[in-house]
Amino acid sequence: MALIFATSNRHKFEEAKAIAAEHGVKIEMRDVLCDEIQADDLEDIAGFSAKEACRILGKPCFVEDAGLFVRALRGFPGPYSNYVFRTIGNEGLLKLMAGIKDRDAEFRSAVSYCEPKSKPIVFSGRSSGIITTEARGHHGFGFDPVFVSKRGDGRTFAEMLTAEKSKYSHRAMAIRKFLKWYVQRKTV
Repeated sequence: MALIFATSNRHKFEEAKAIAAEHGVKIEMRDVLCDEIQADDLEDIAGFSAKEACRILGKPCFVEDAGLFVRALRGFPGPYSNYVFRTIGNEGLLKLMAGIKDRDAEFRSAVSYCEPKSKPIVFSGRSSGIITTEARGHHGFGFDPVFVSKRGDGRTFAEMLTAEKSKYSHRAMAIRKFLKWYVQRKTV
């Protein structure tokens, strides 16, 4: 039986599917229409969403929420990254950063797993990096074309294939933590 990843984002699903395969776990994507709270904390958002998705499905599932936190913008767009991306995109973020020397930023991810009648469990991942001065690359999604990981080789996430990005990404870190826990739990 496949583990359910409650998401409408095909890109996130493909990243998670490749990581799940590394752990011998089969996942399936389910687009679950549920309420999402507005909060400043990704873990709170992911936990609420996992509980809601689990309630609707009546089955165990996991969700993932992520945000880009730019230091010079005092953490903006943070947990509101999806809305900000849909509203102003990469070019809008680059305009906000015009003339700013401090380009430090961090992608954060929260993966939350929930089973019926249980509290959600949250796993986190972070990737420190910088915001570029121009968008580069055609892979990935969201703010990937303007983010360079400090652990990487100078390419943006959008200049990397999914397998390369997964070596450095916040989402891959959080999903790997979750799947390690999930697999160990199932073998006990």
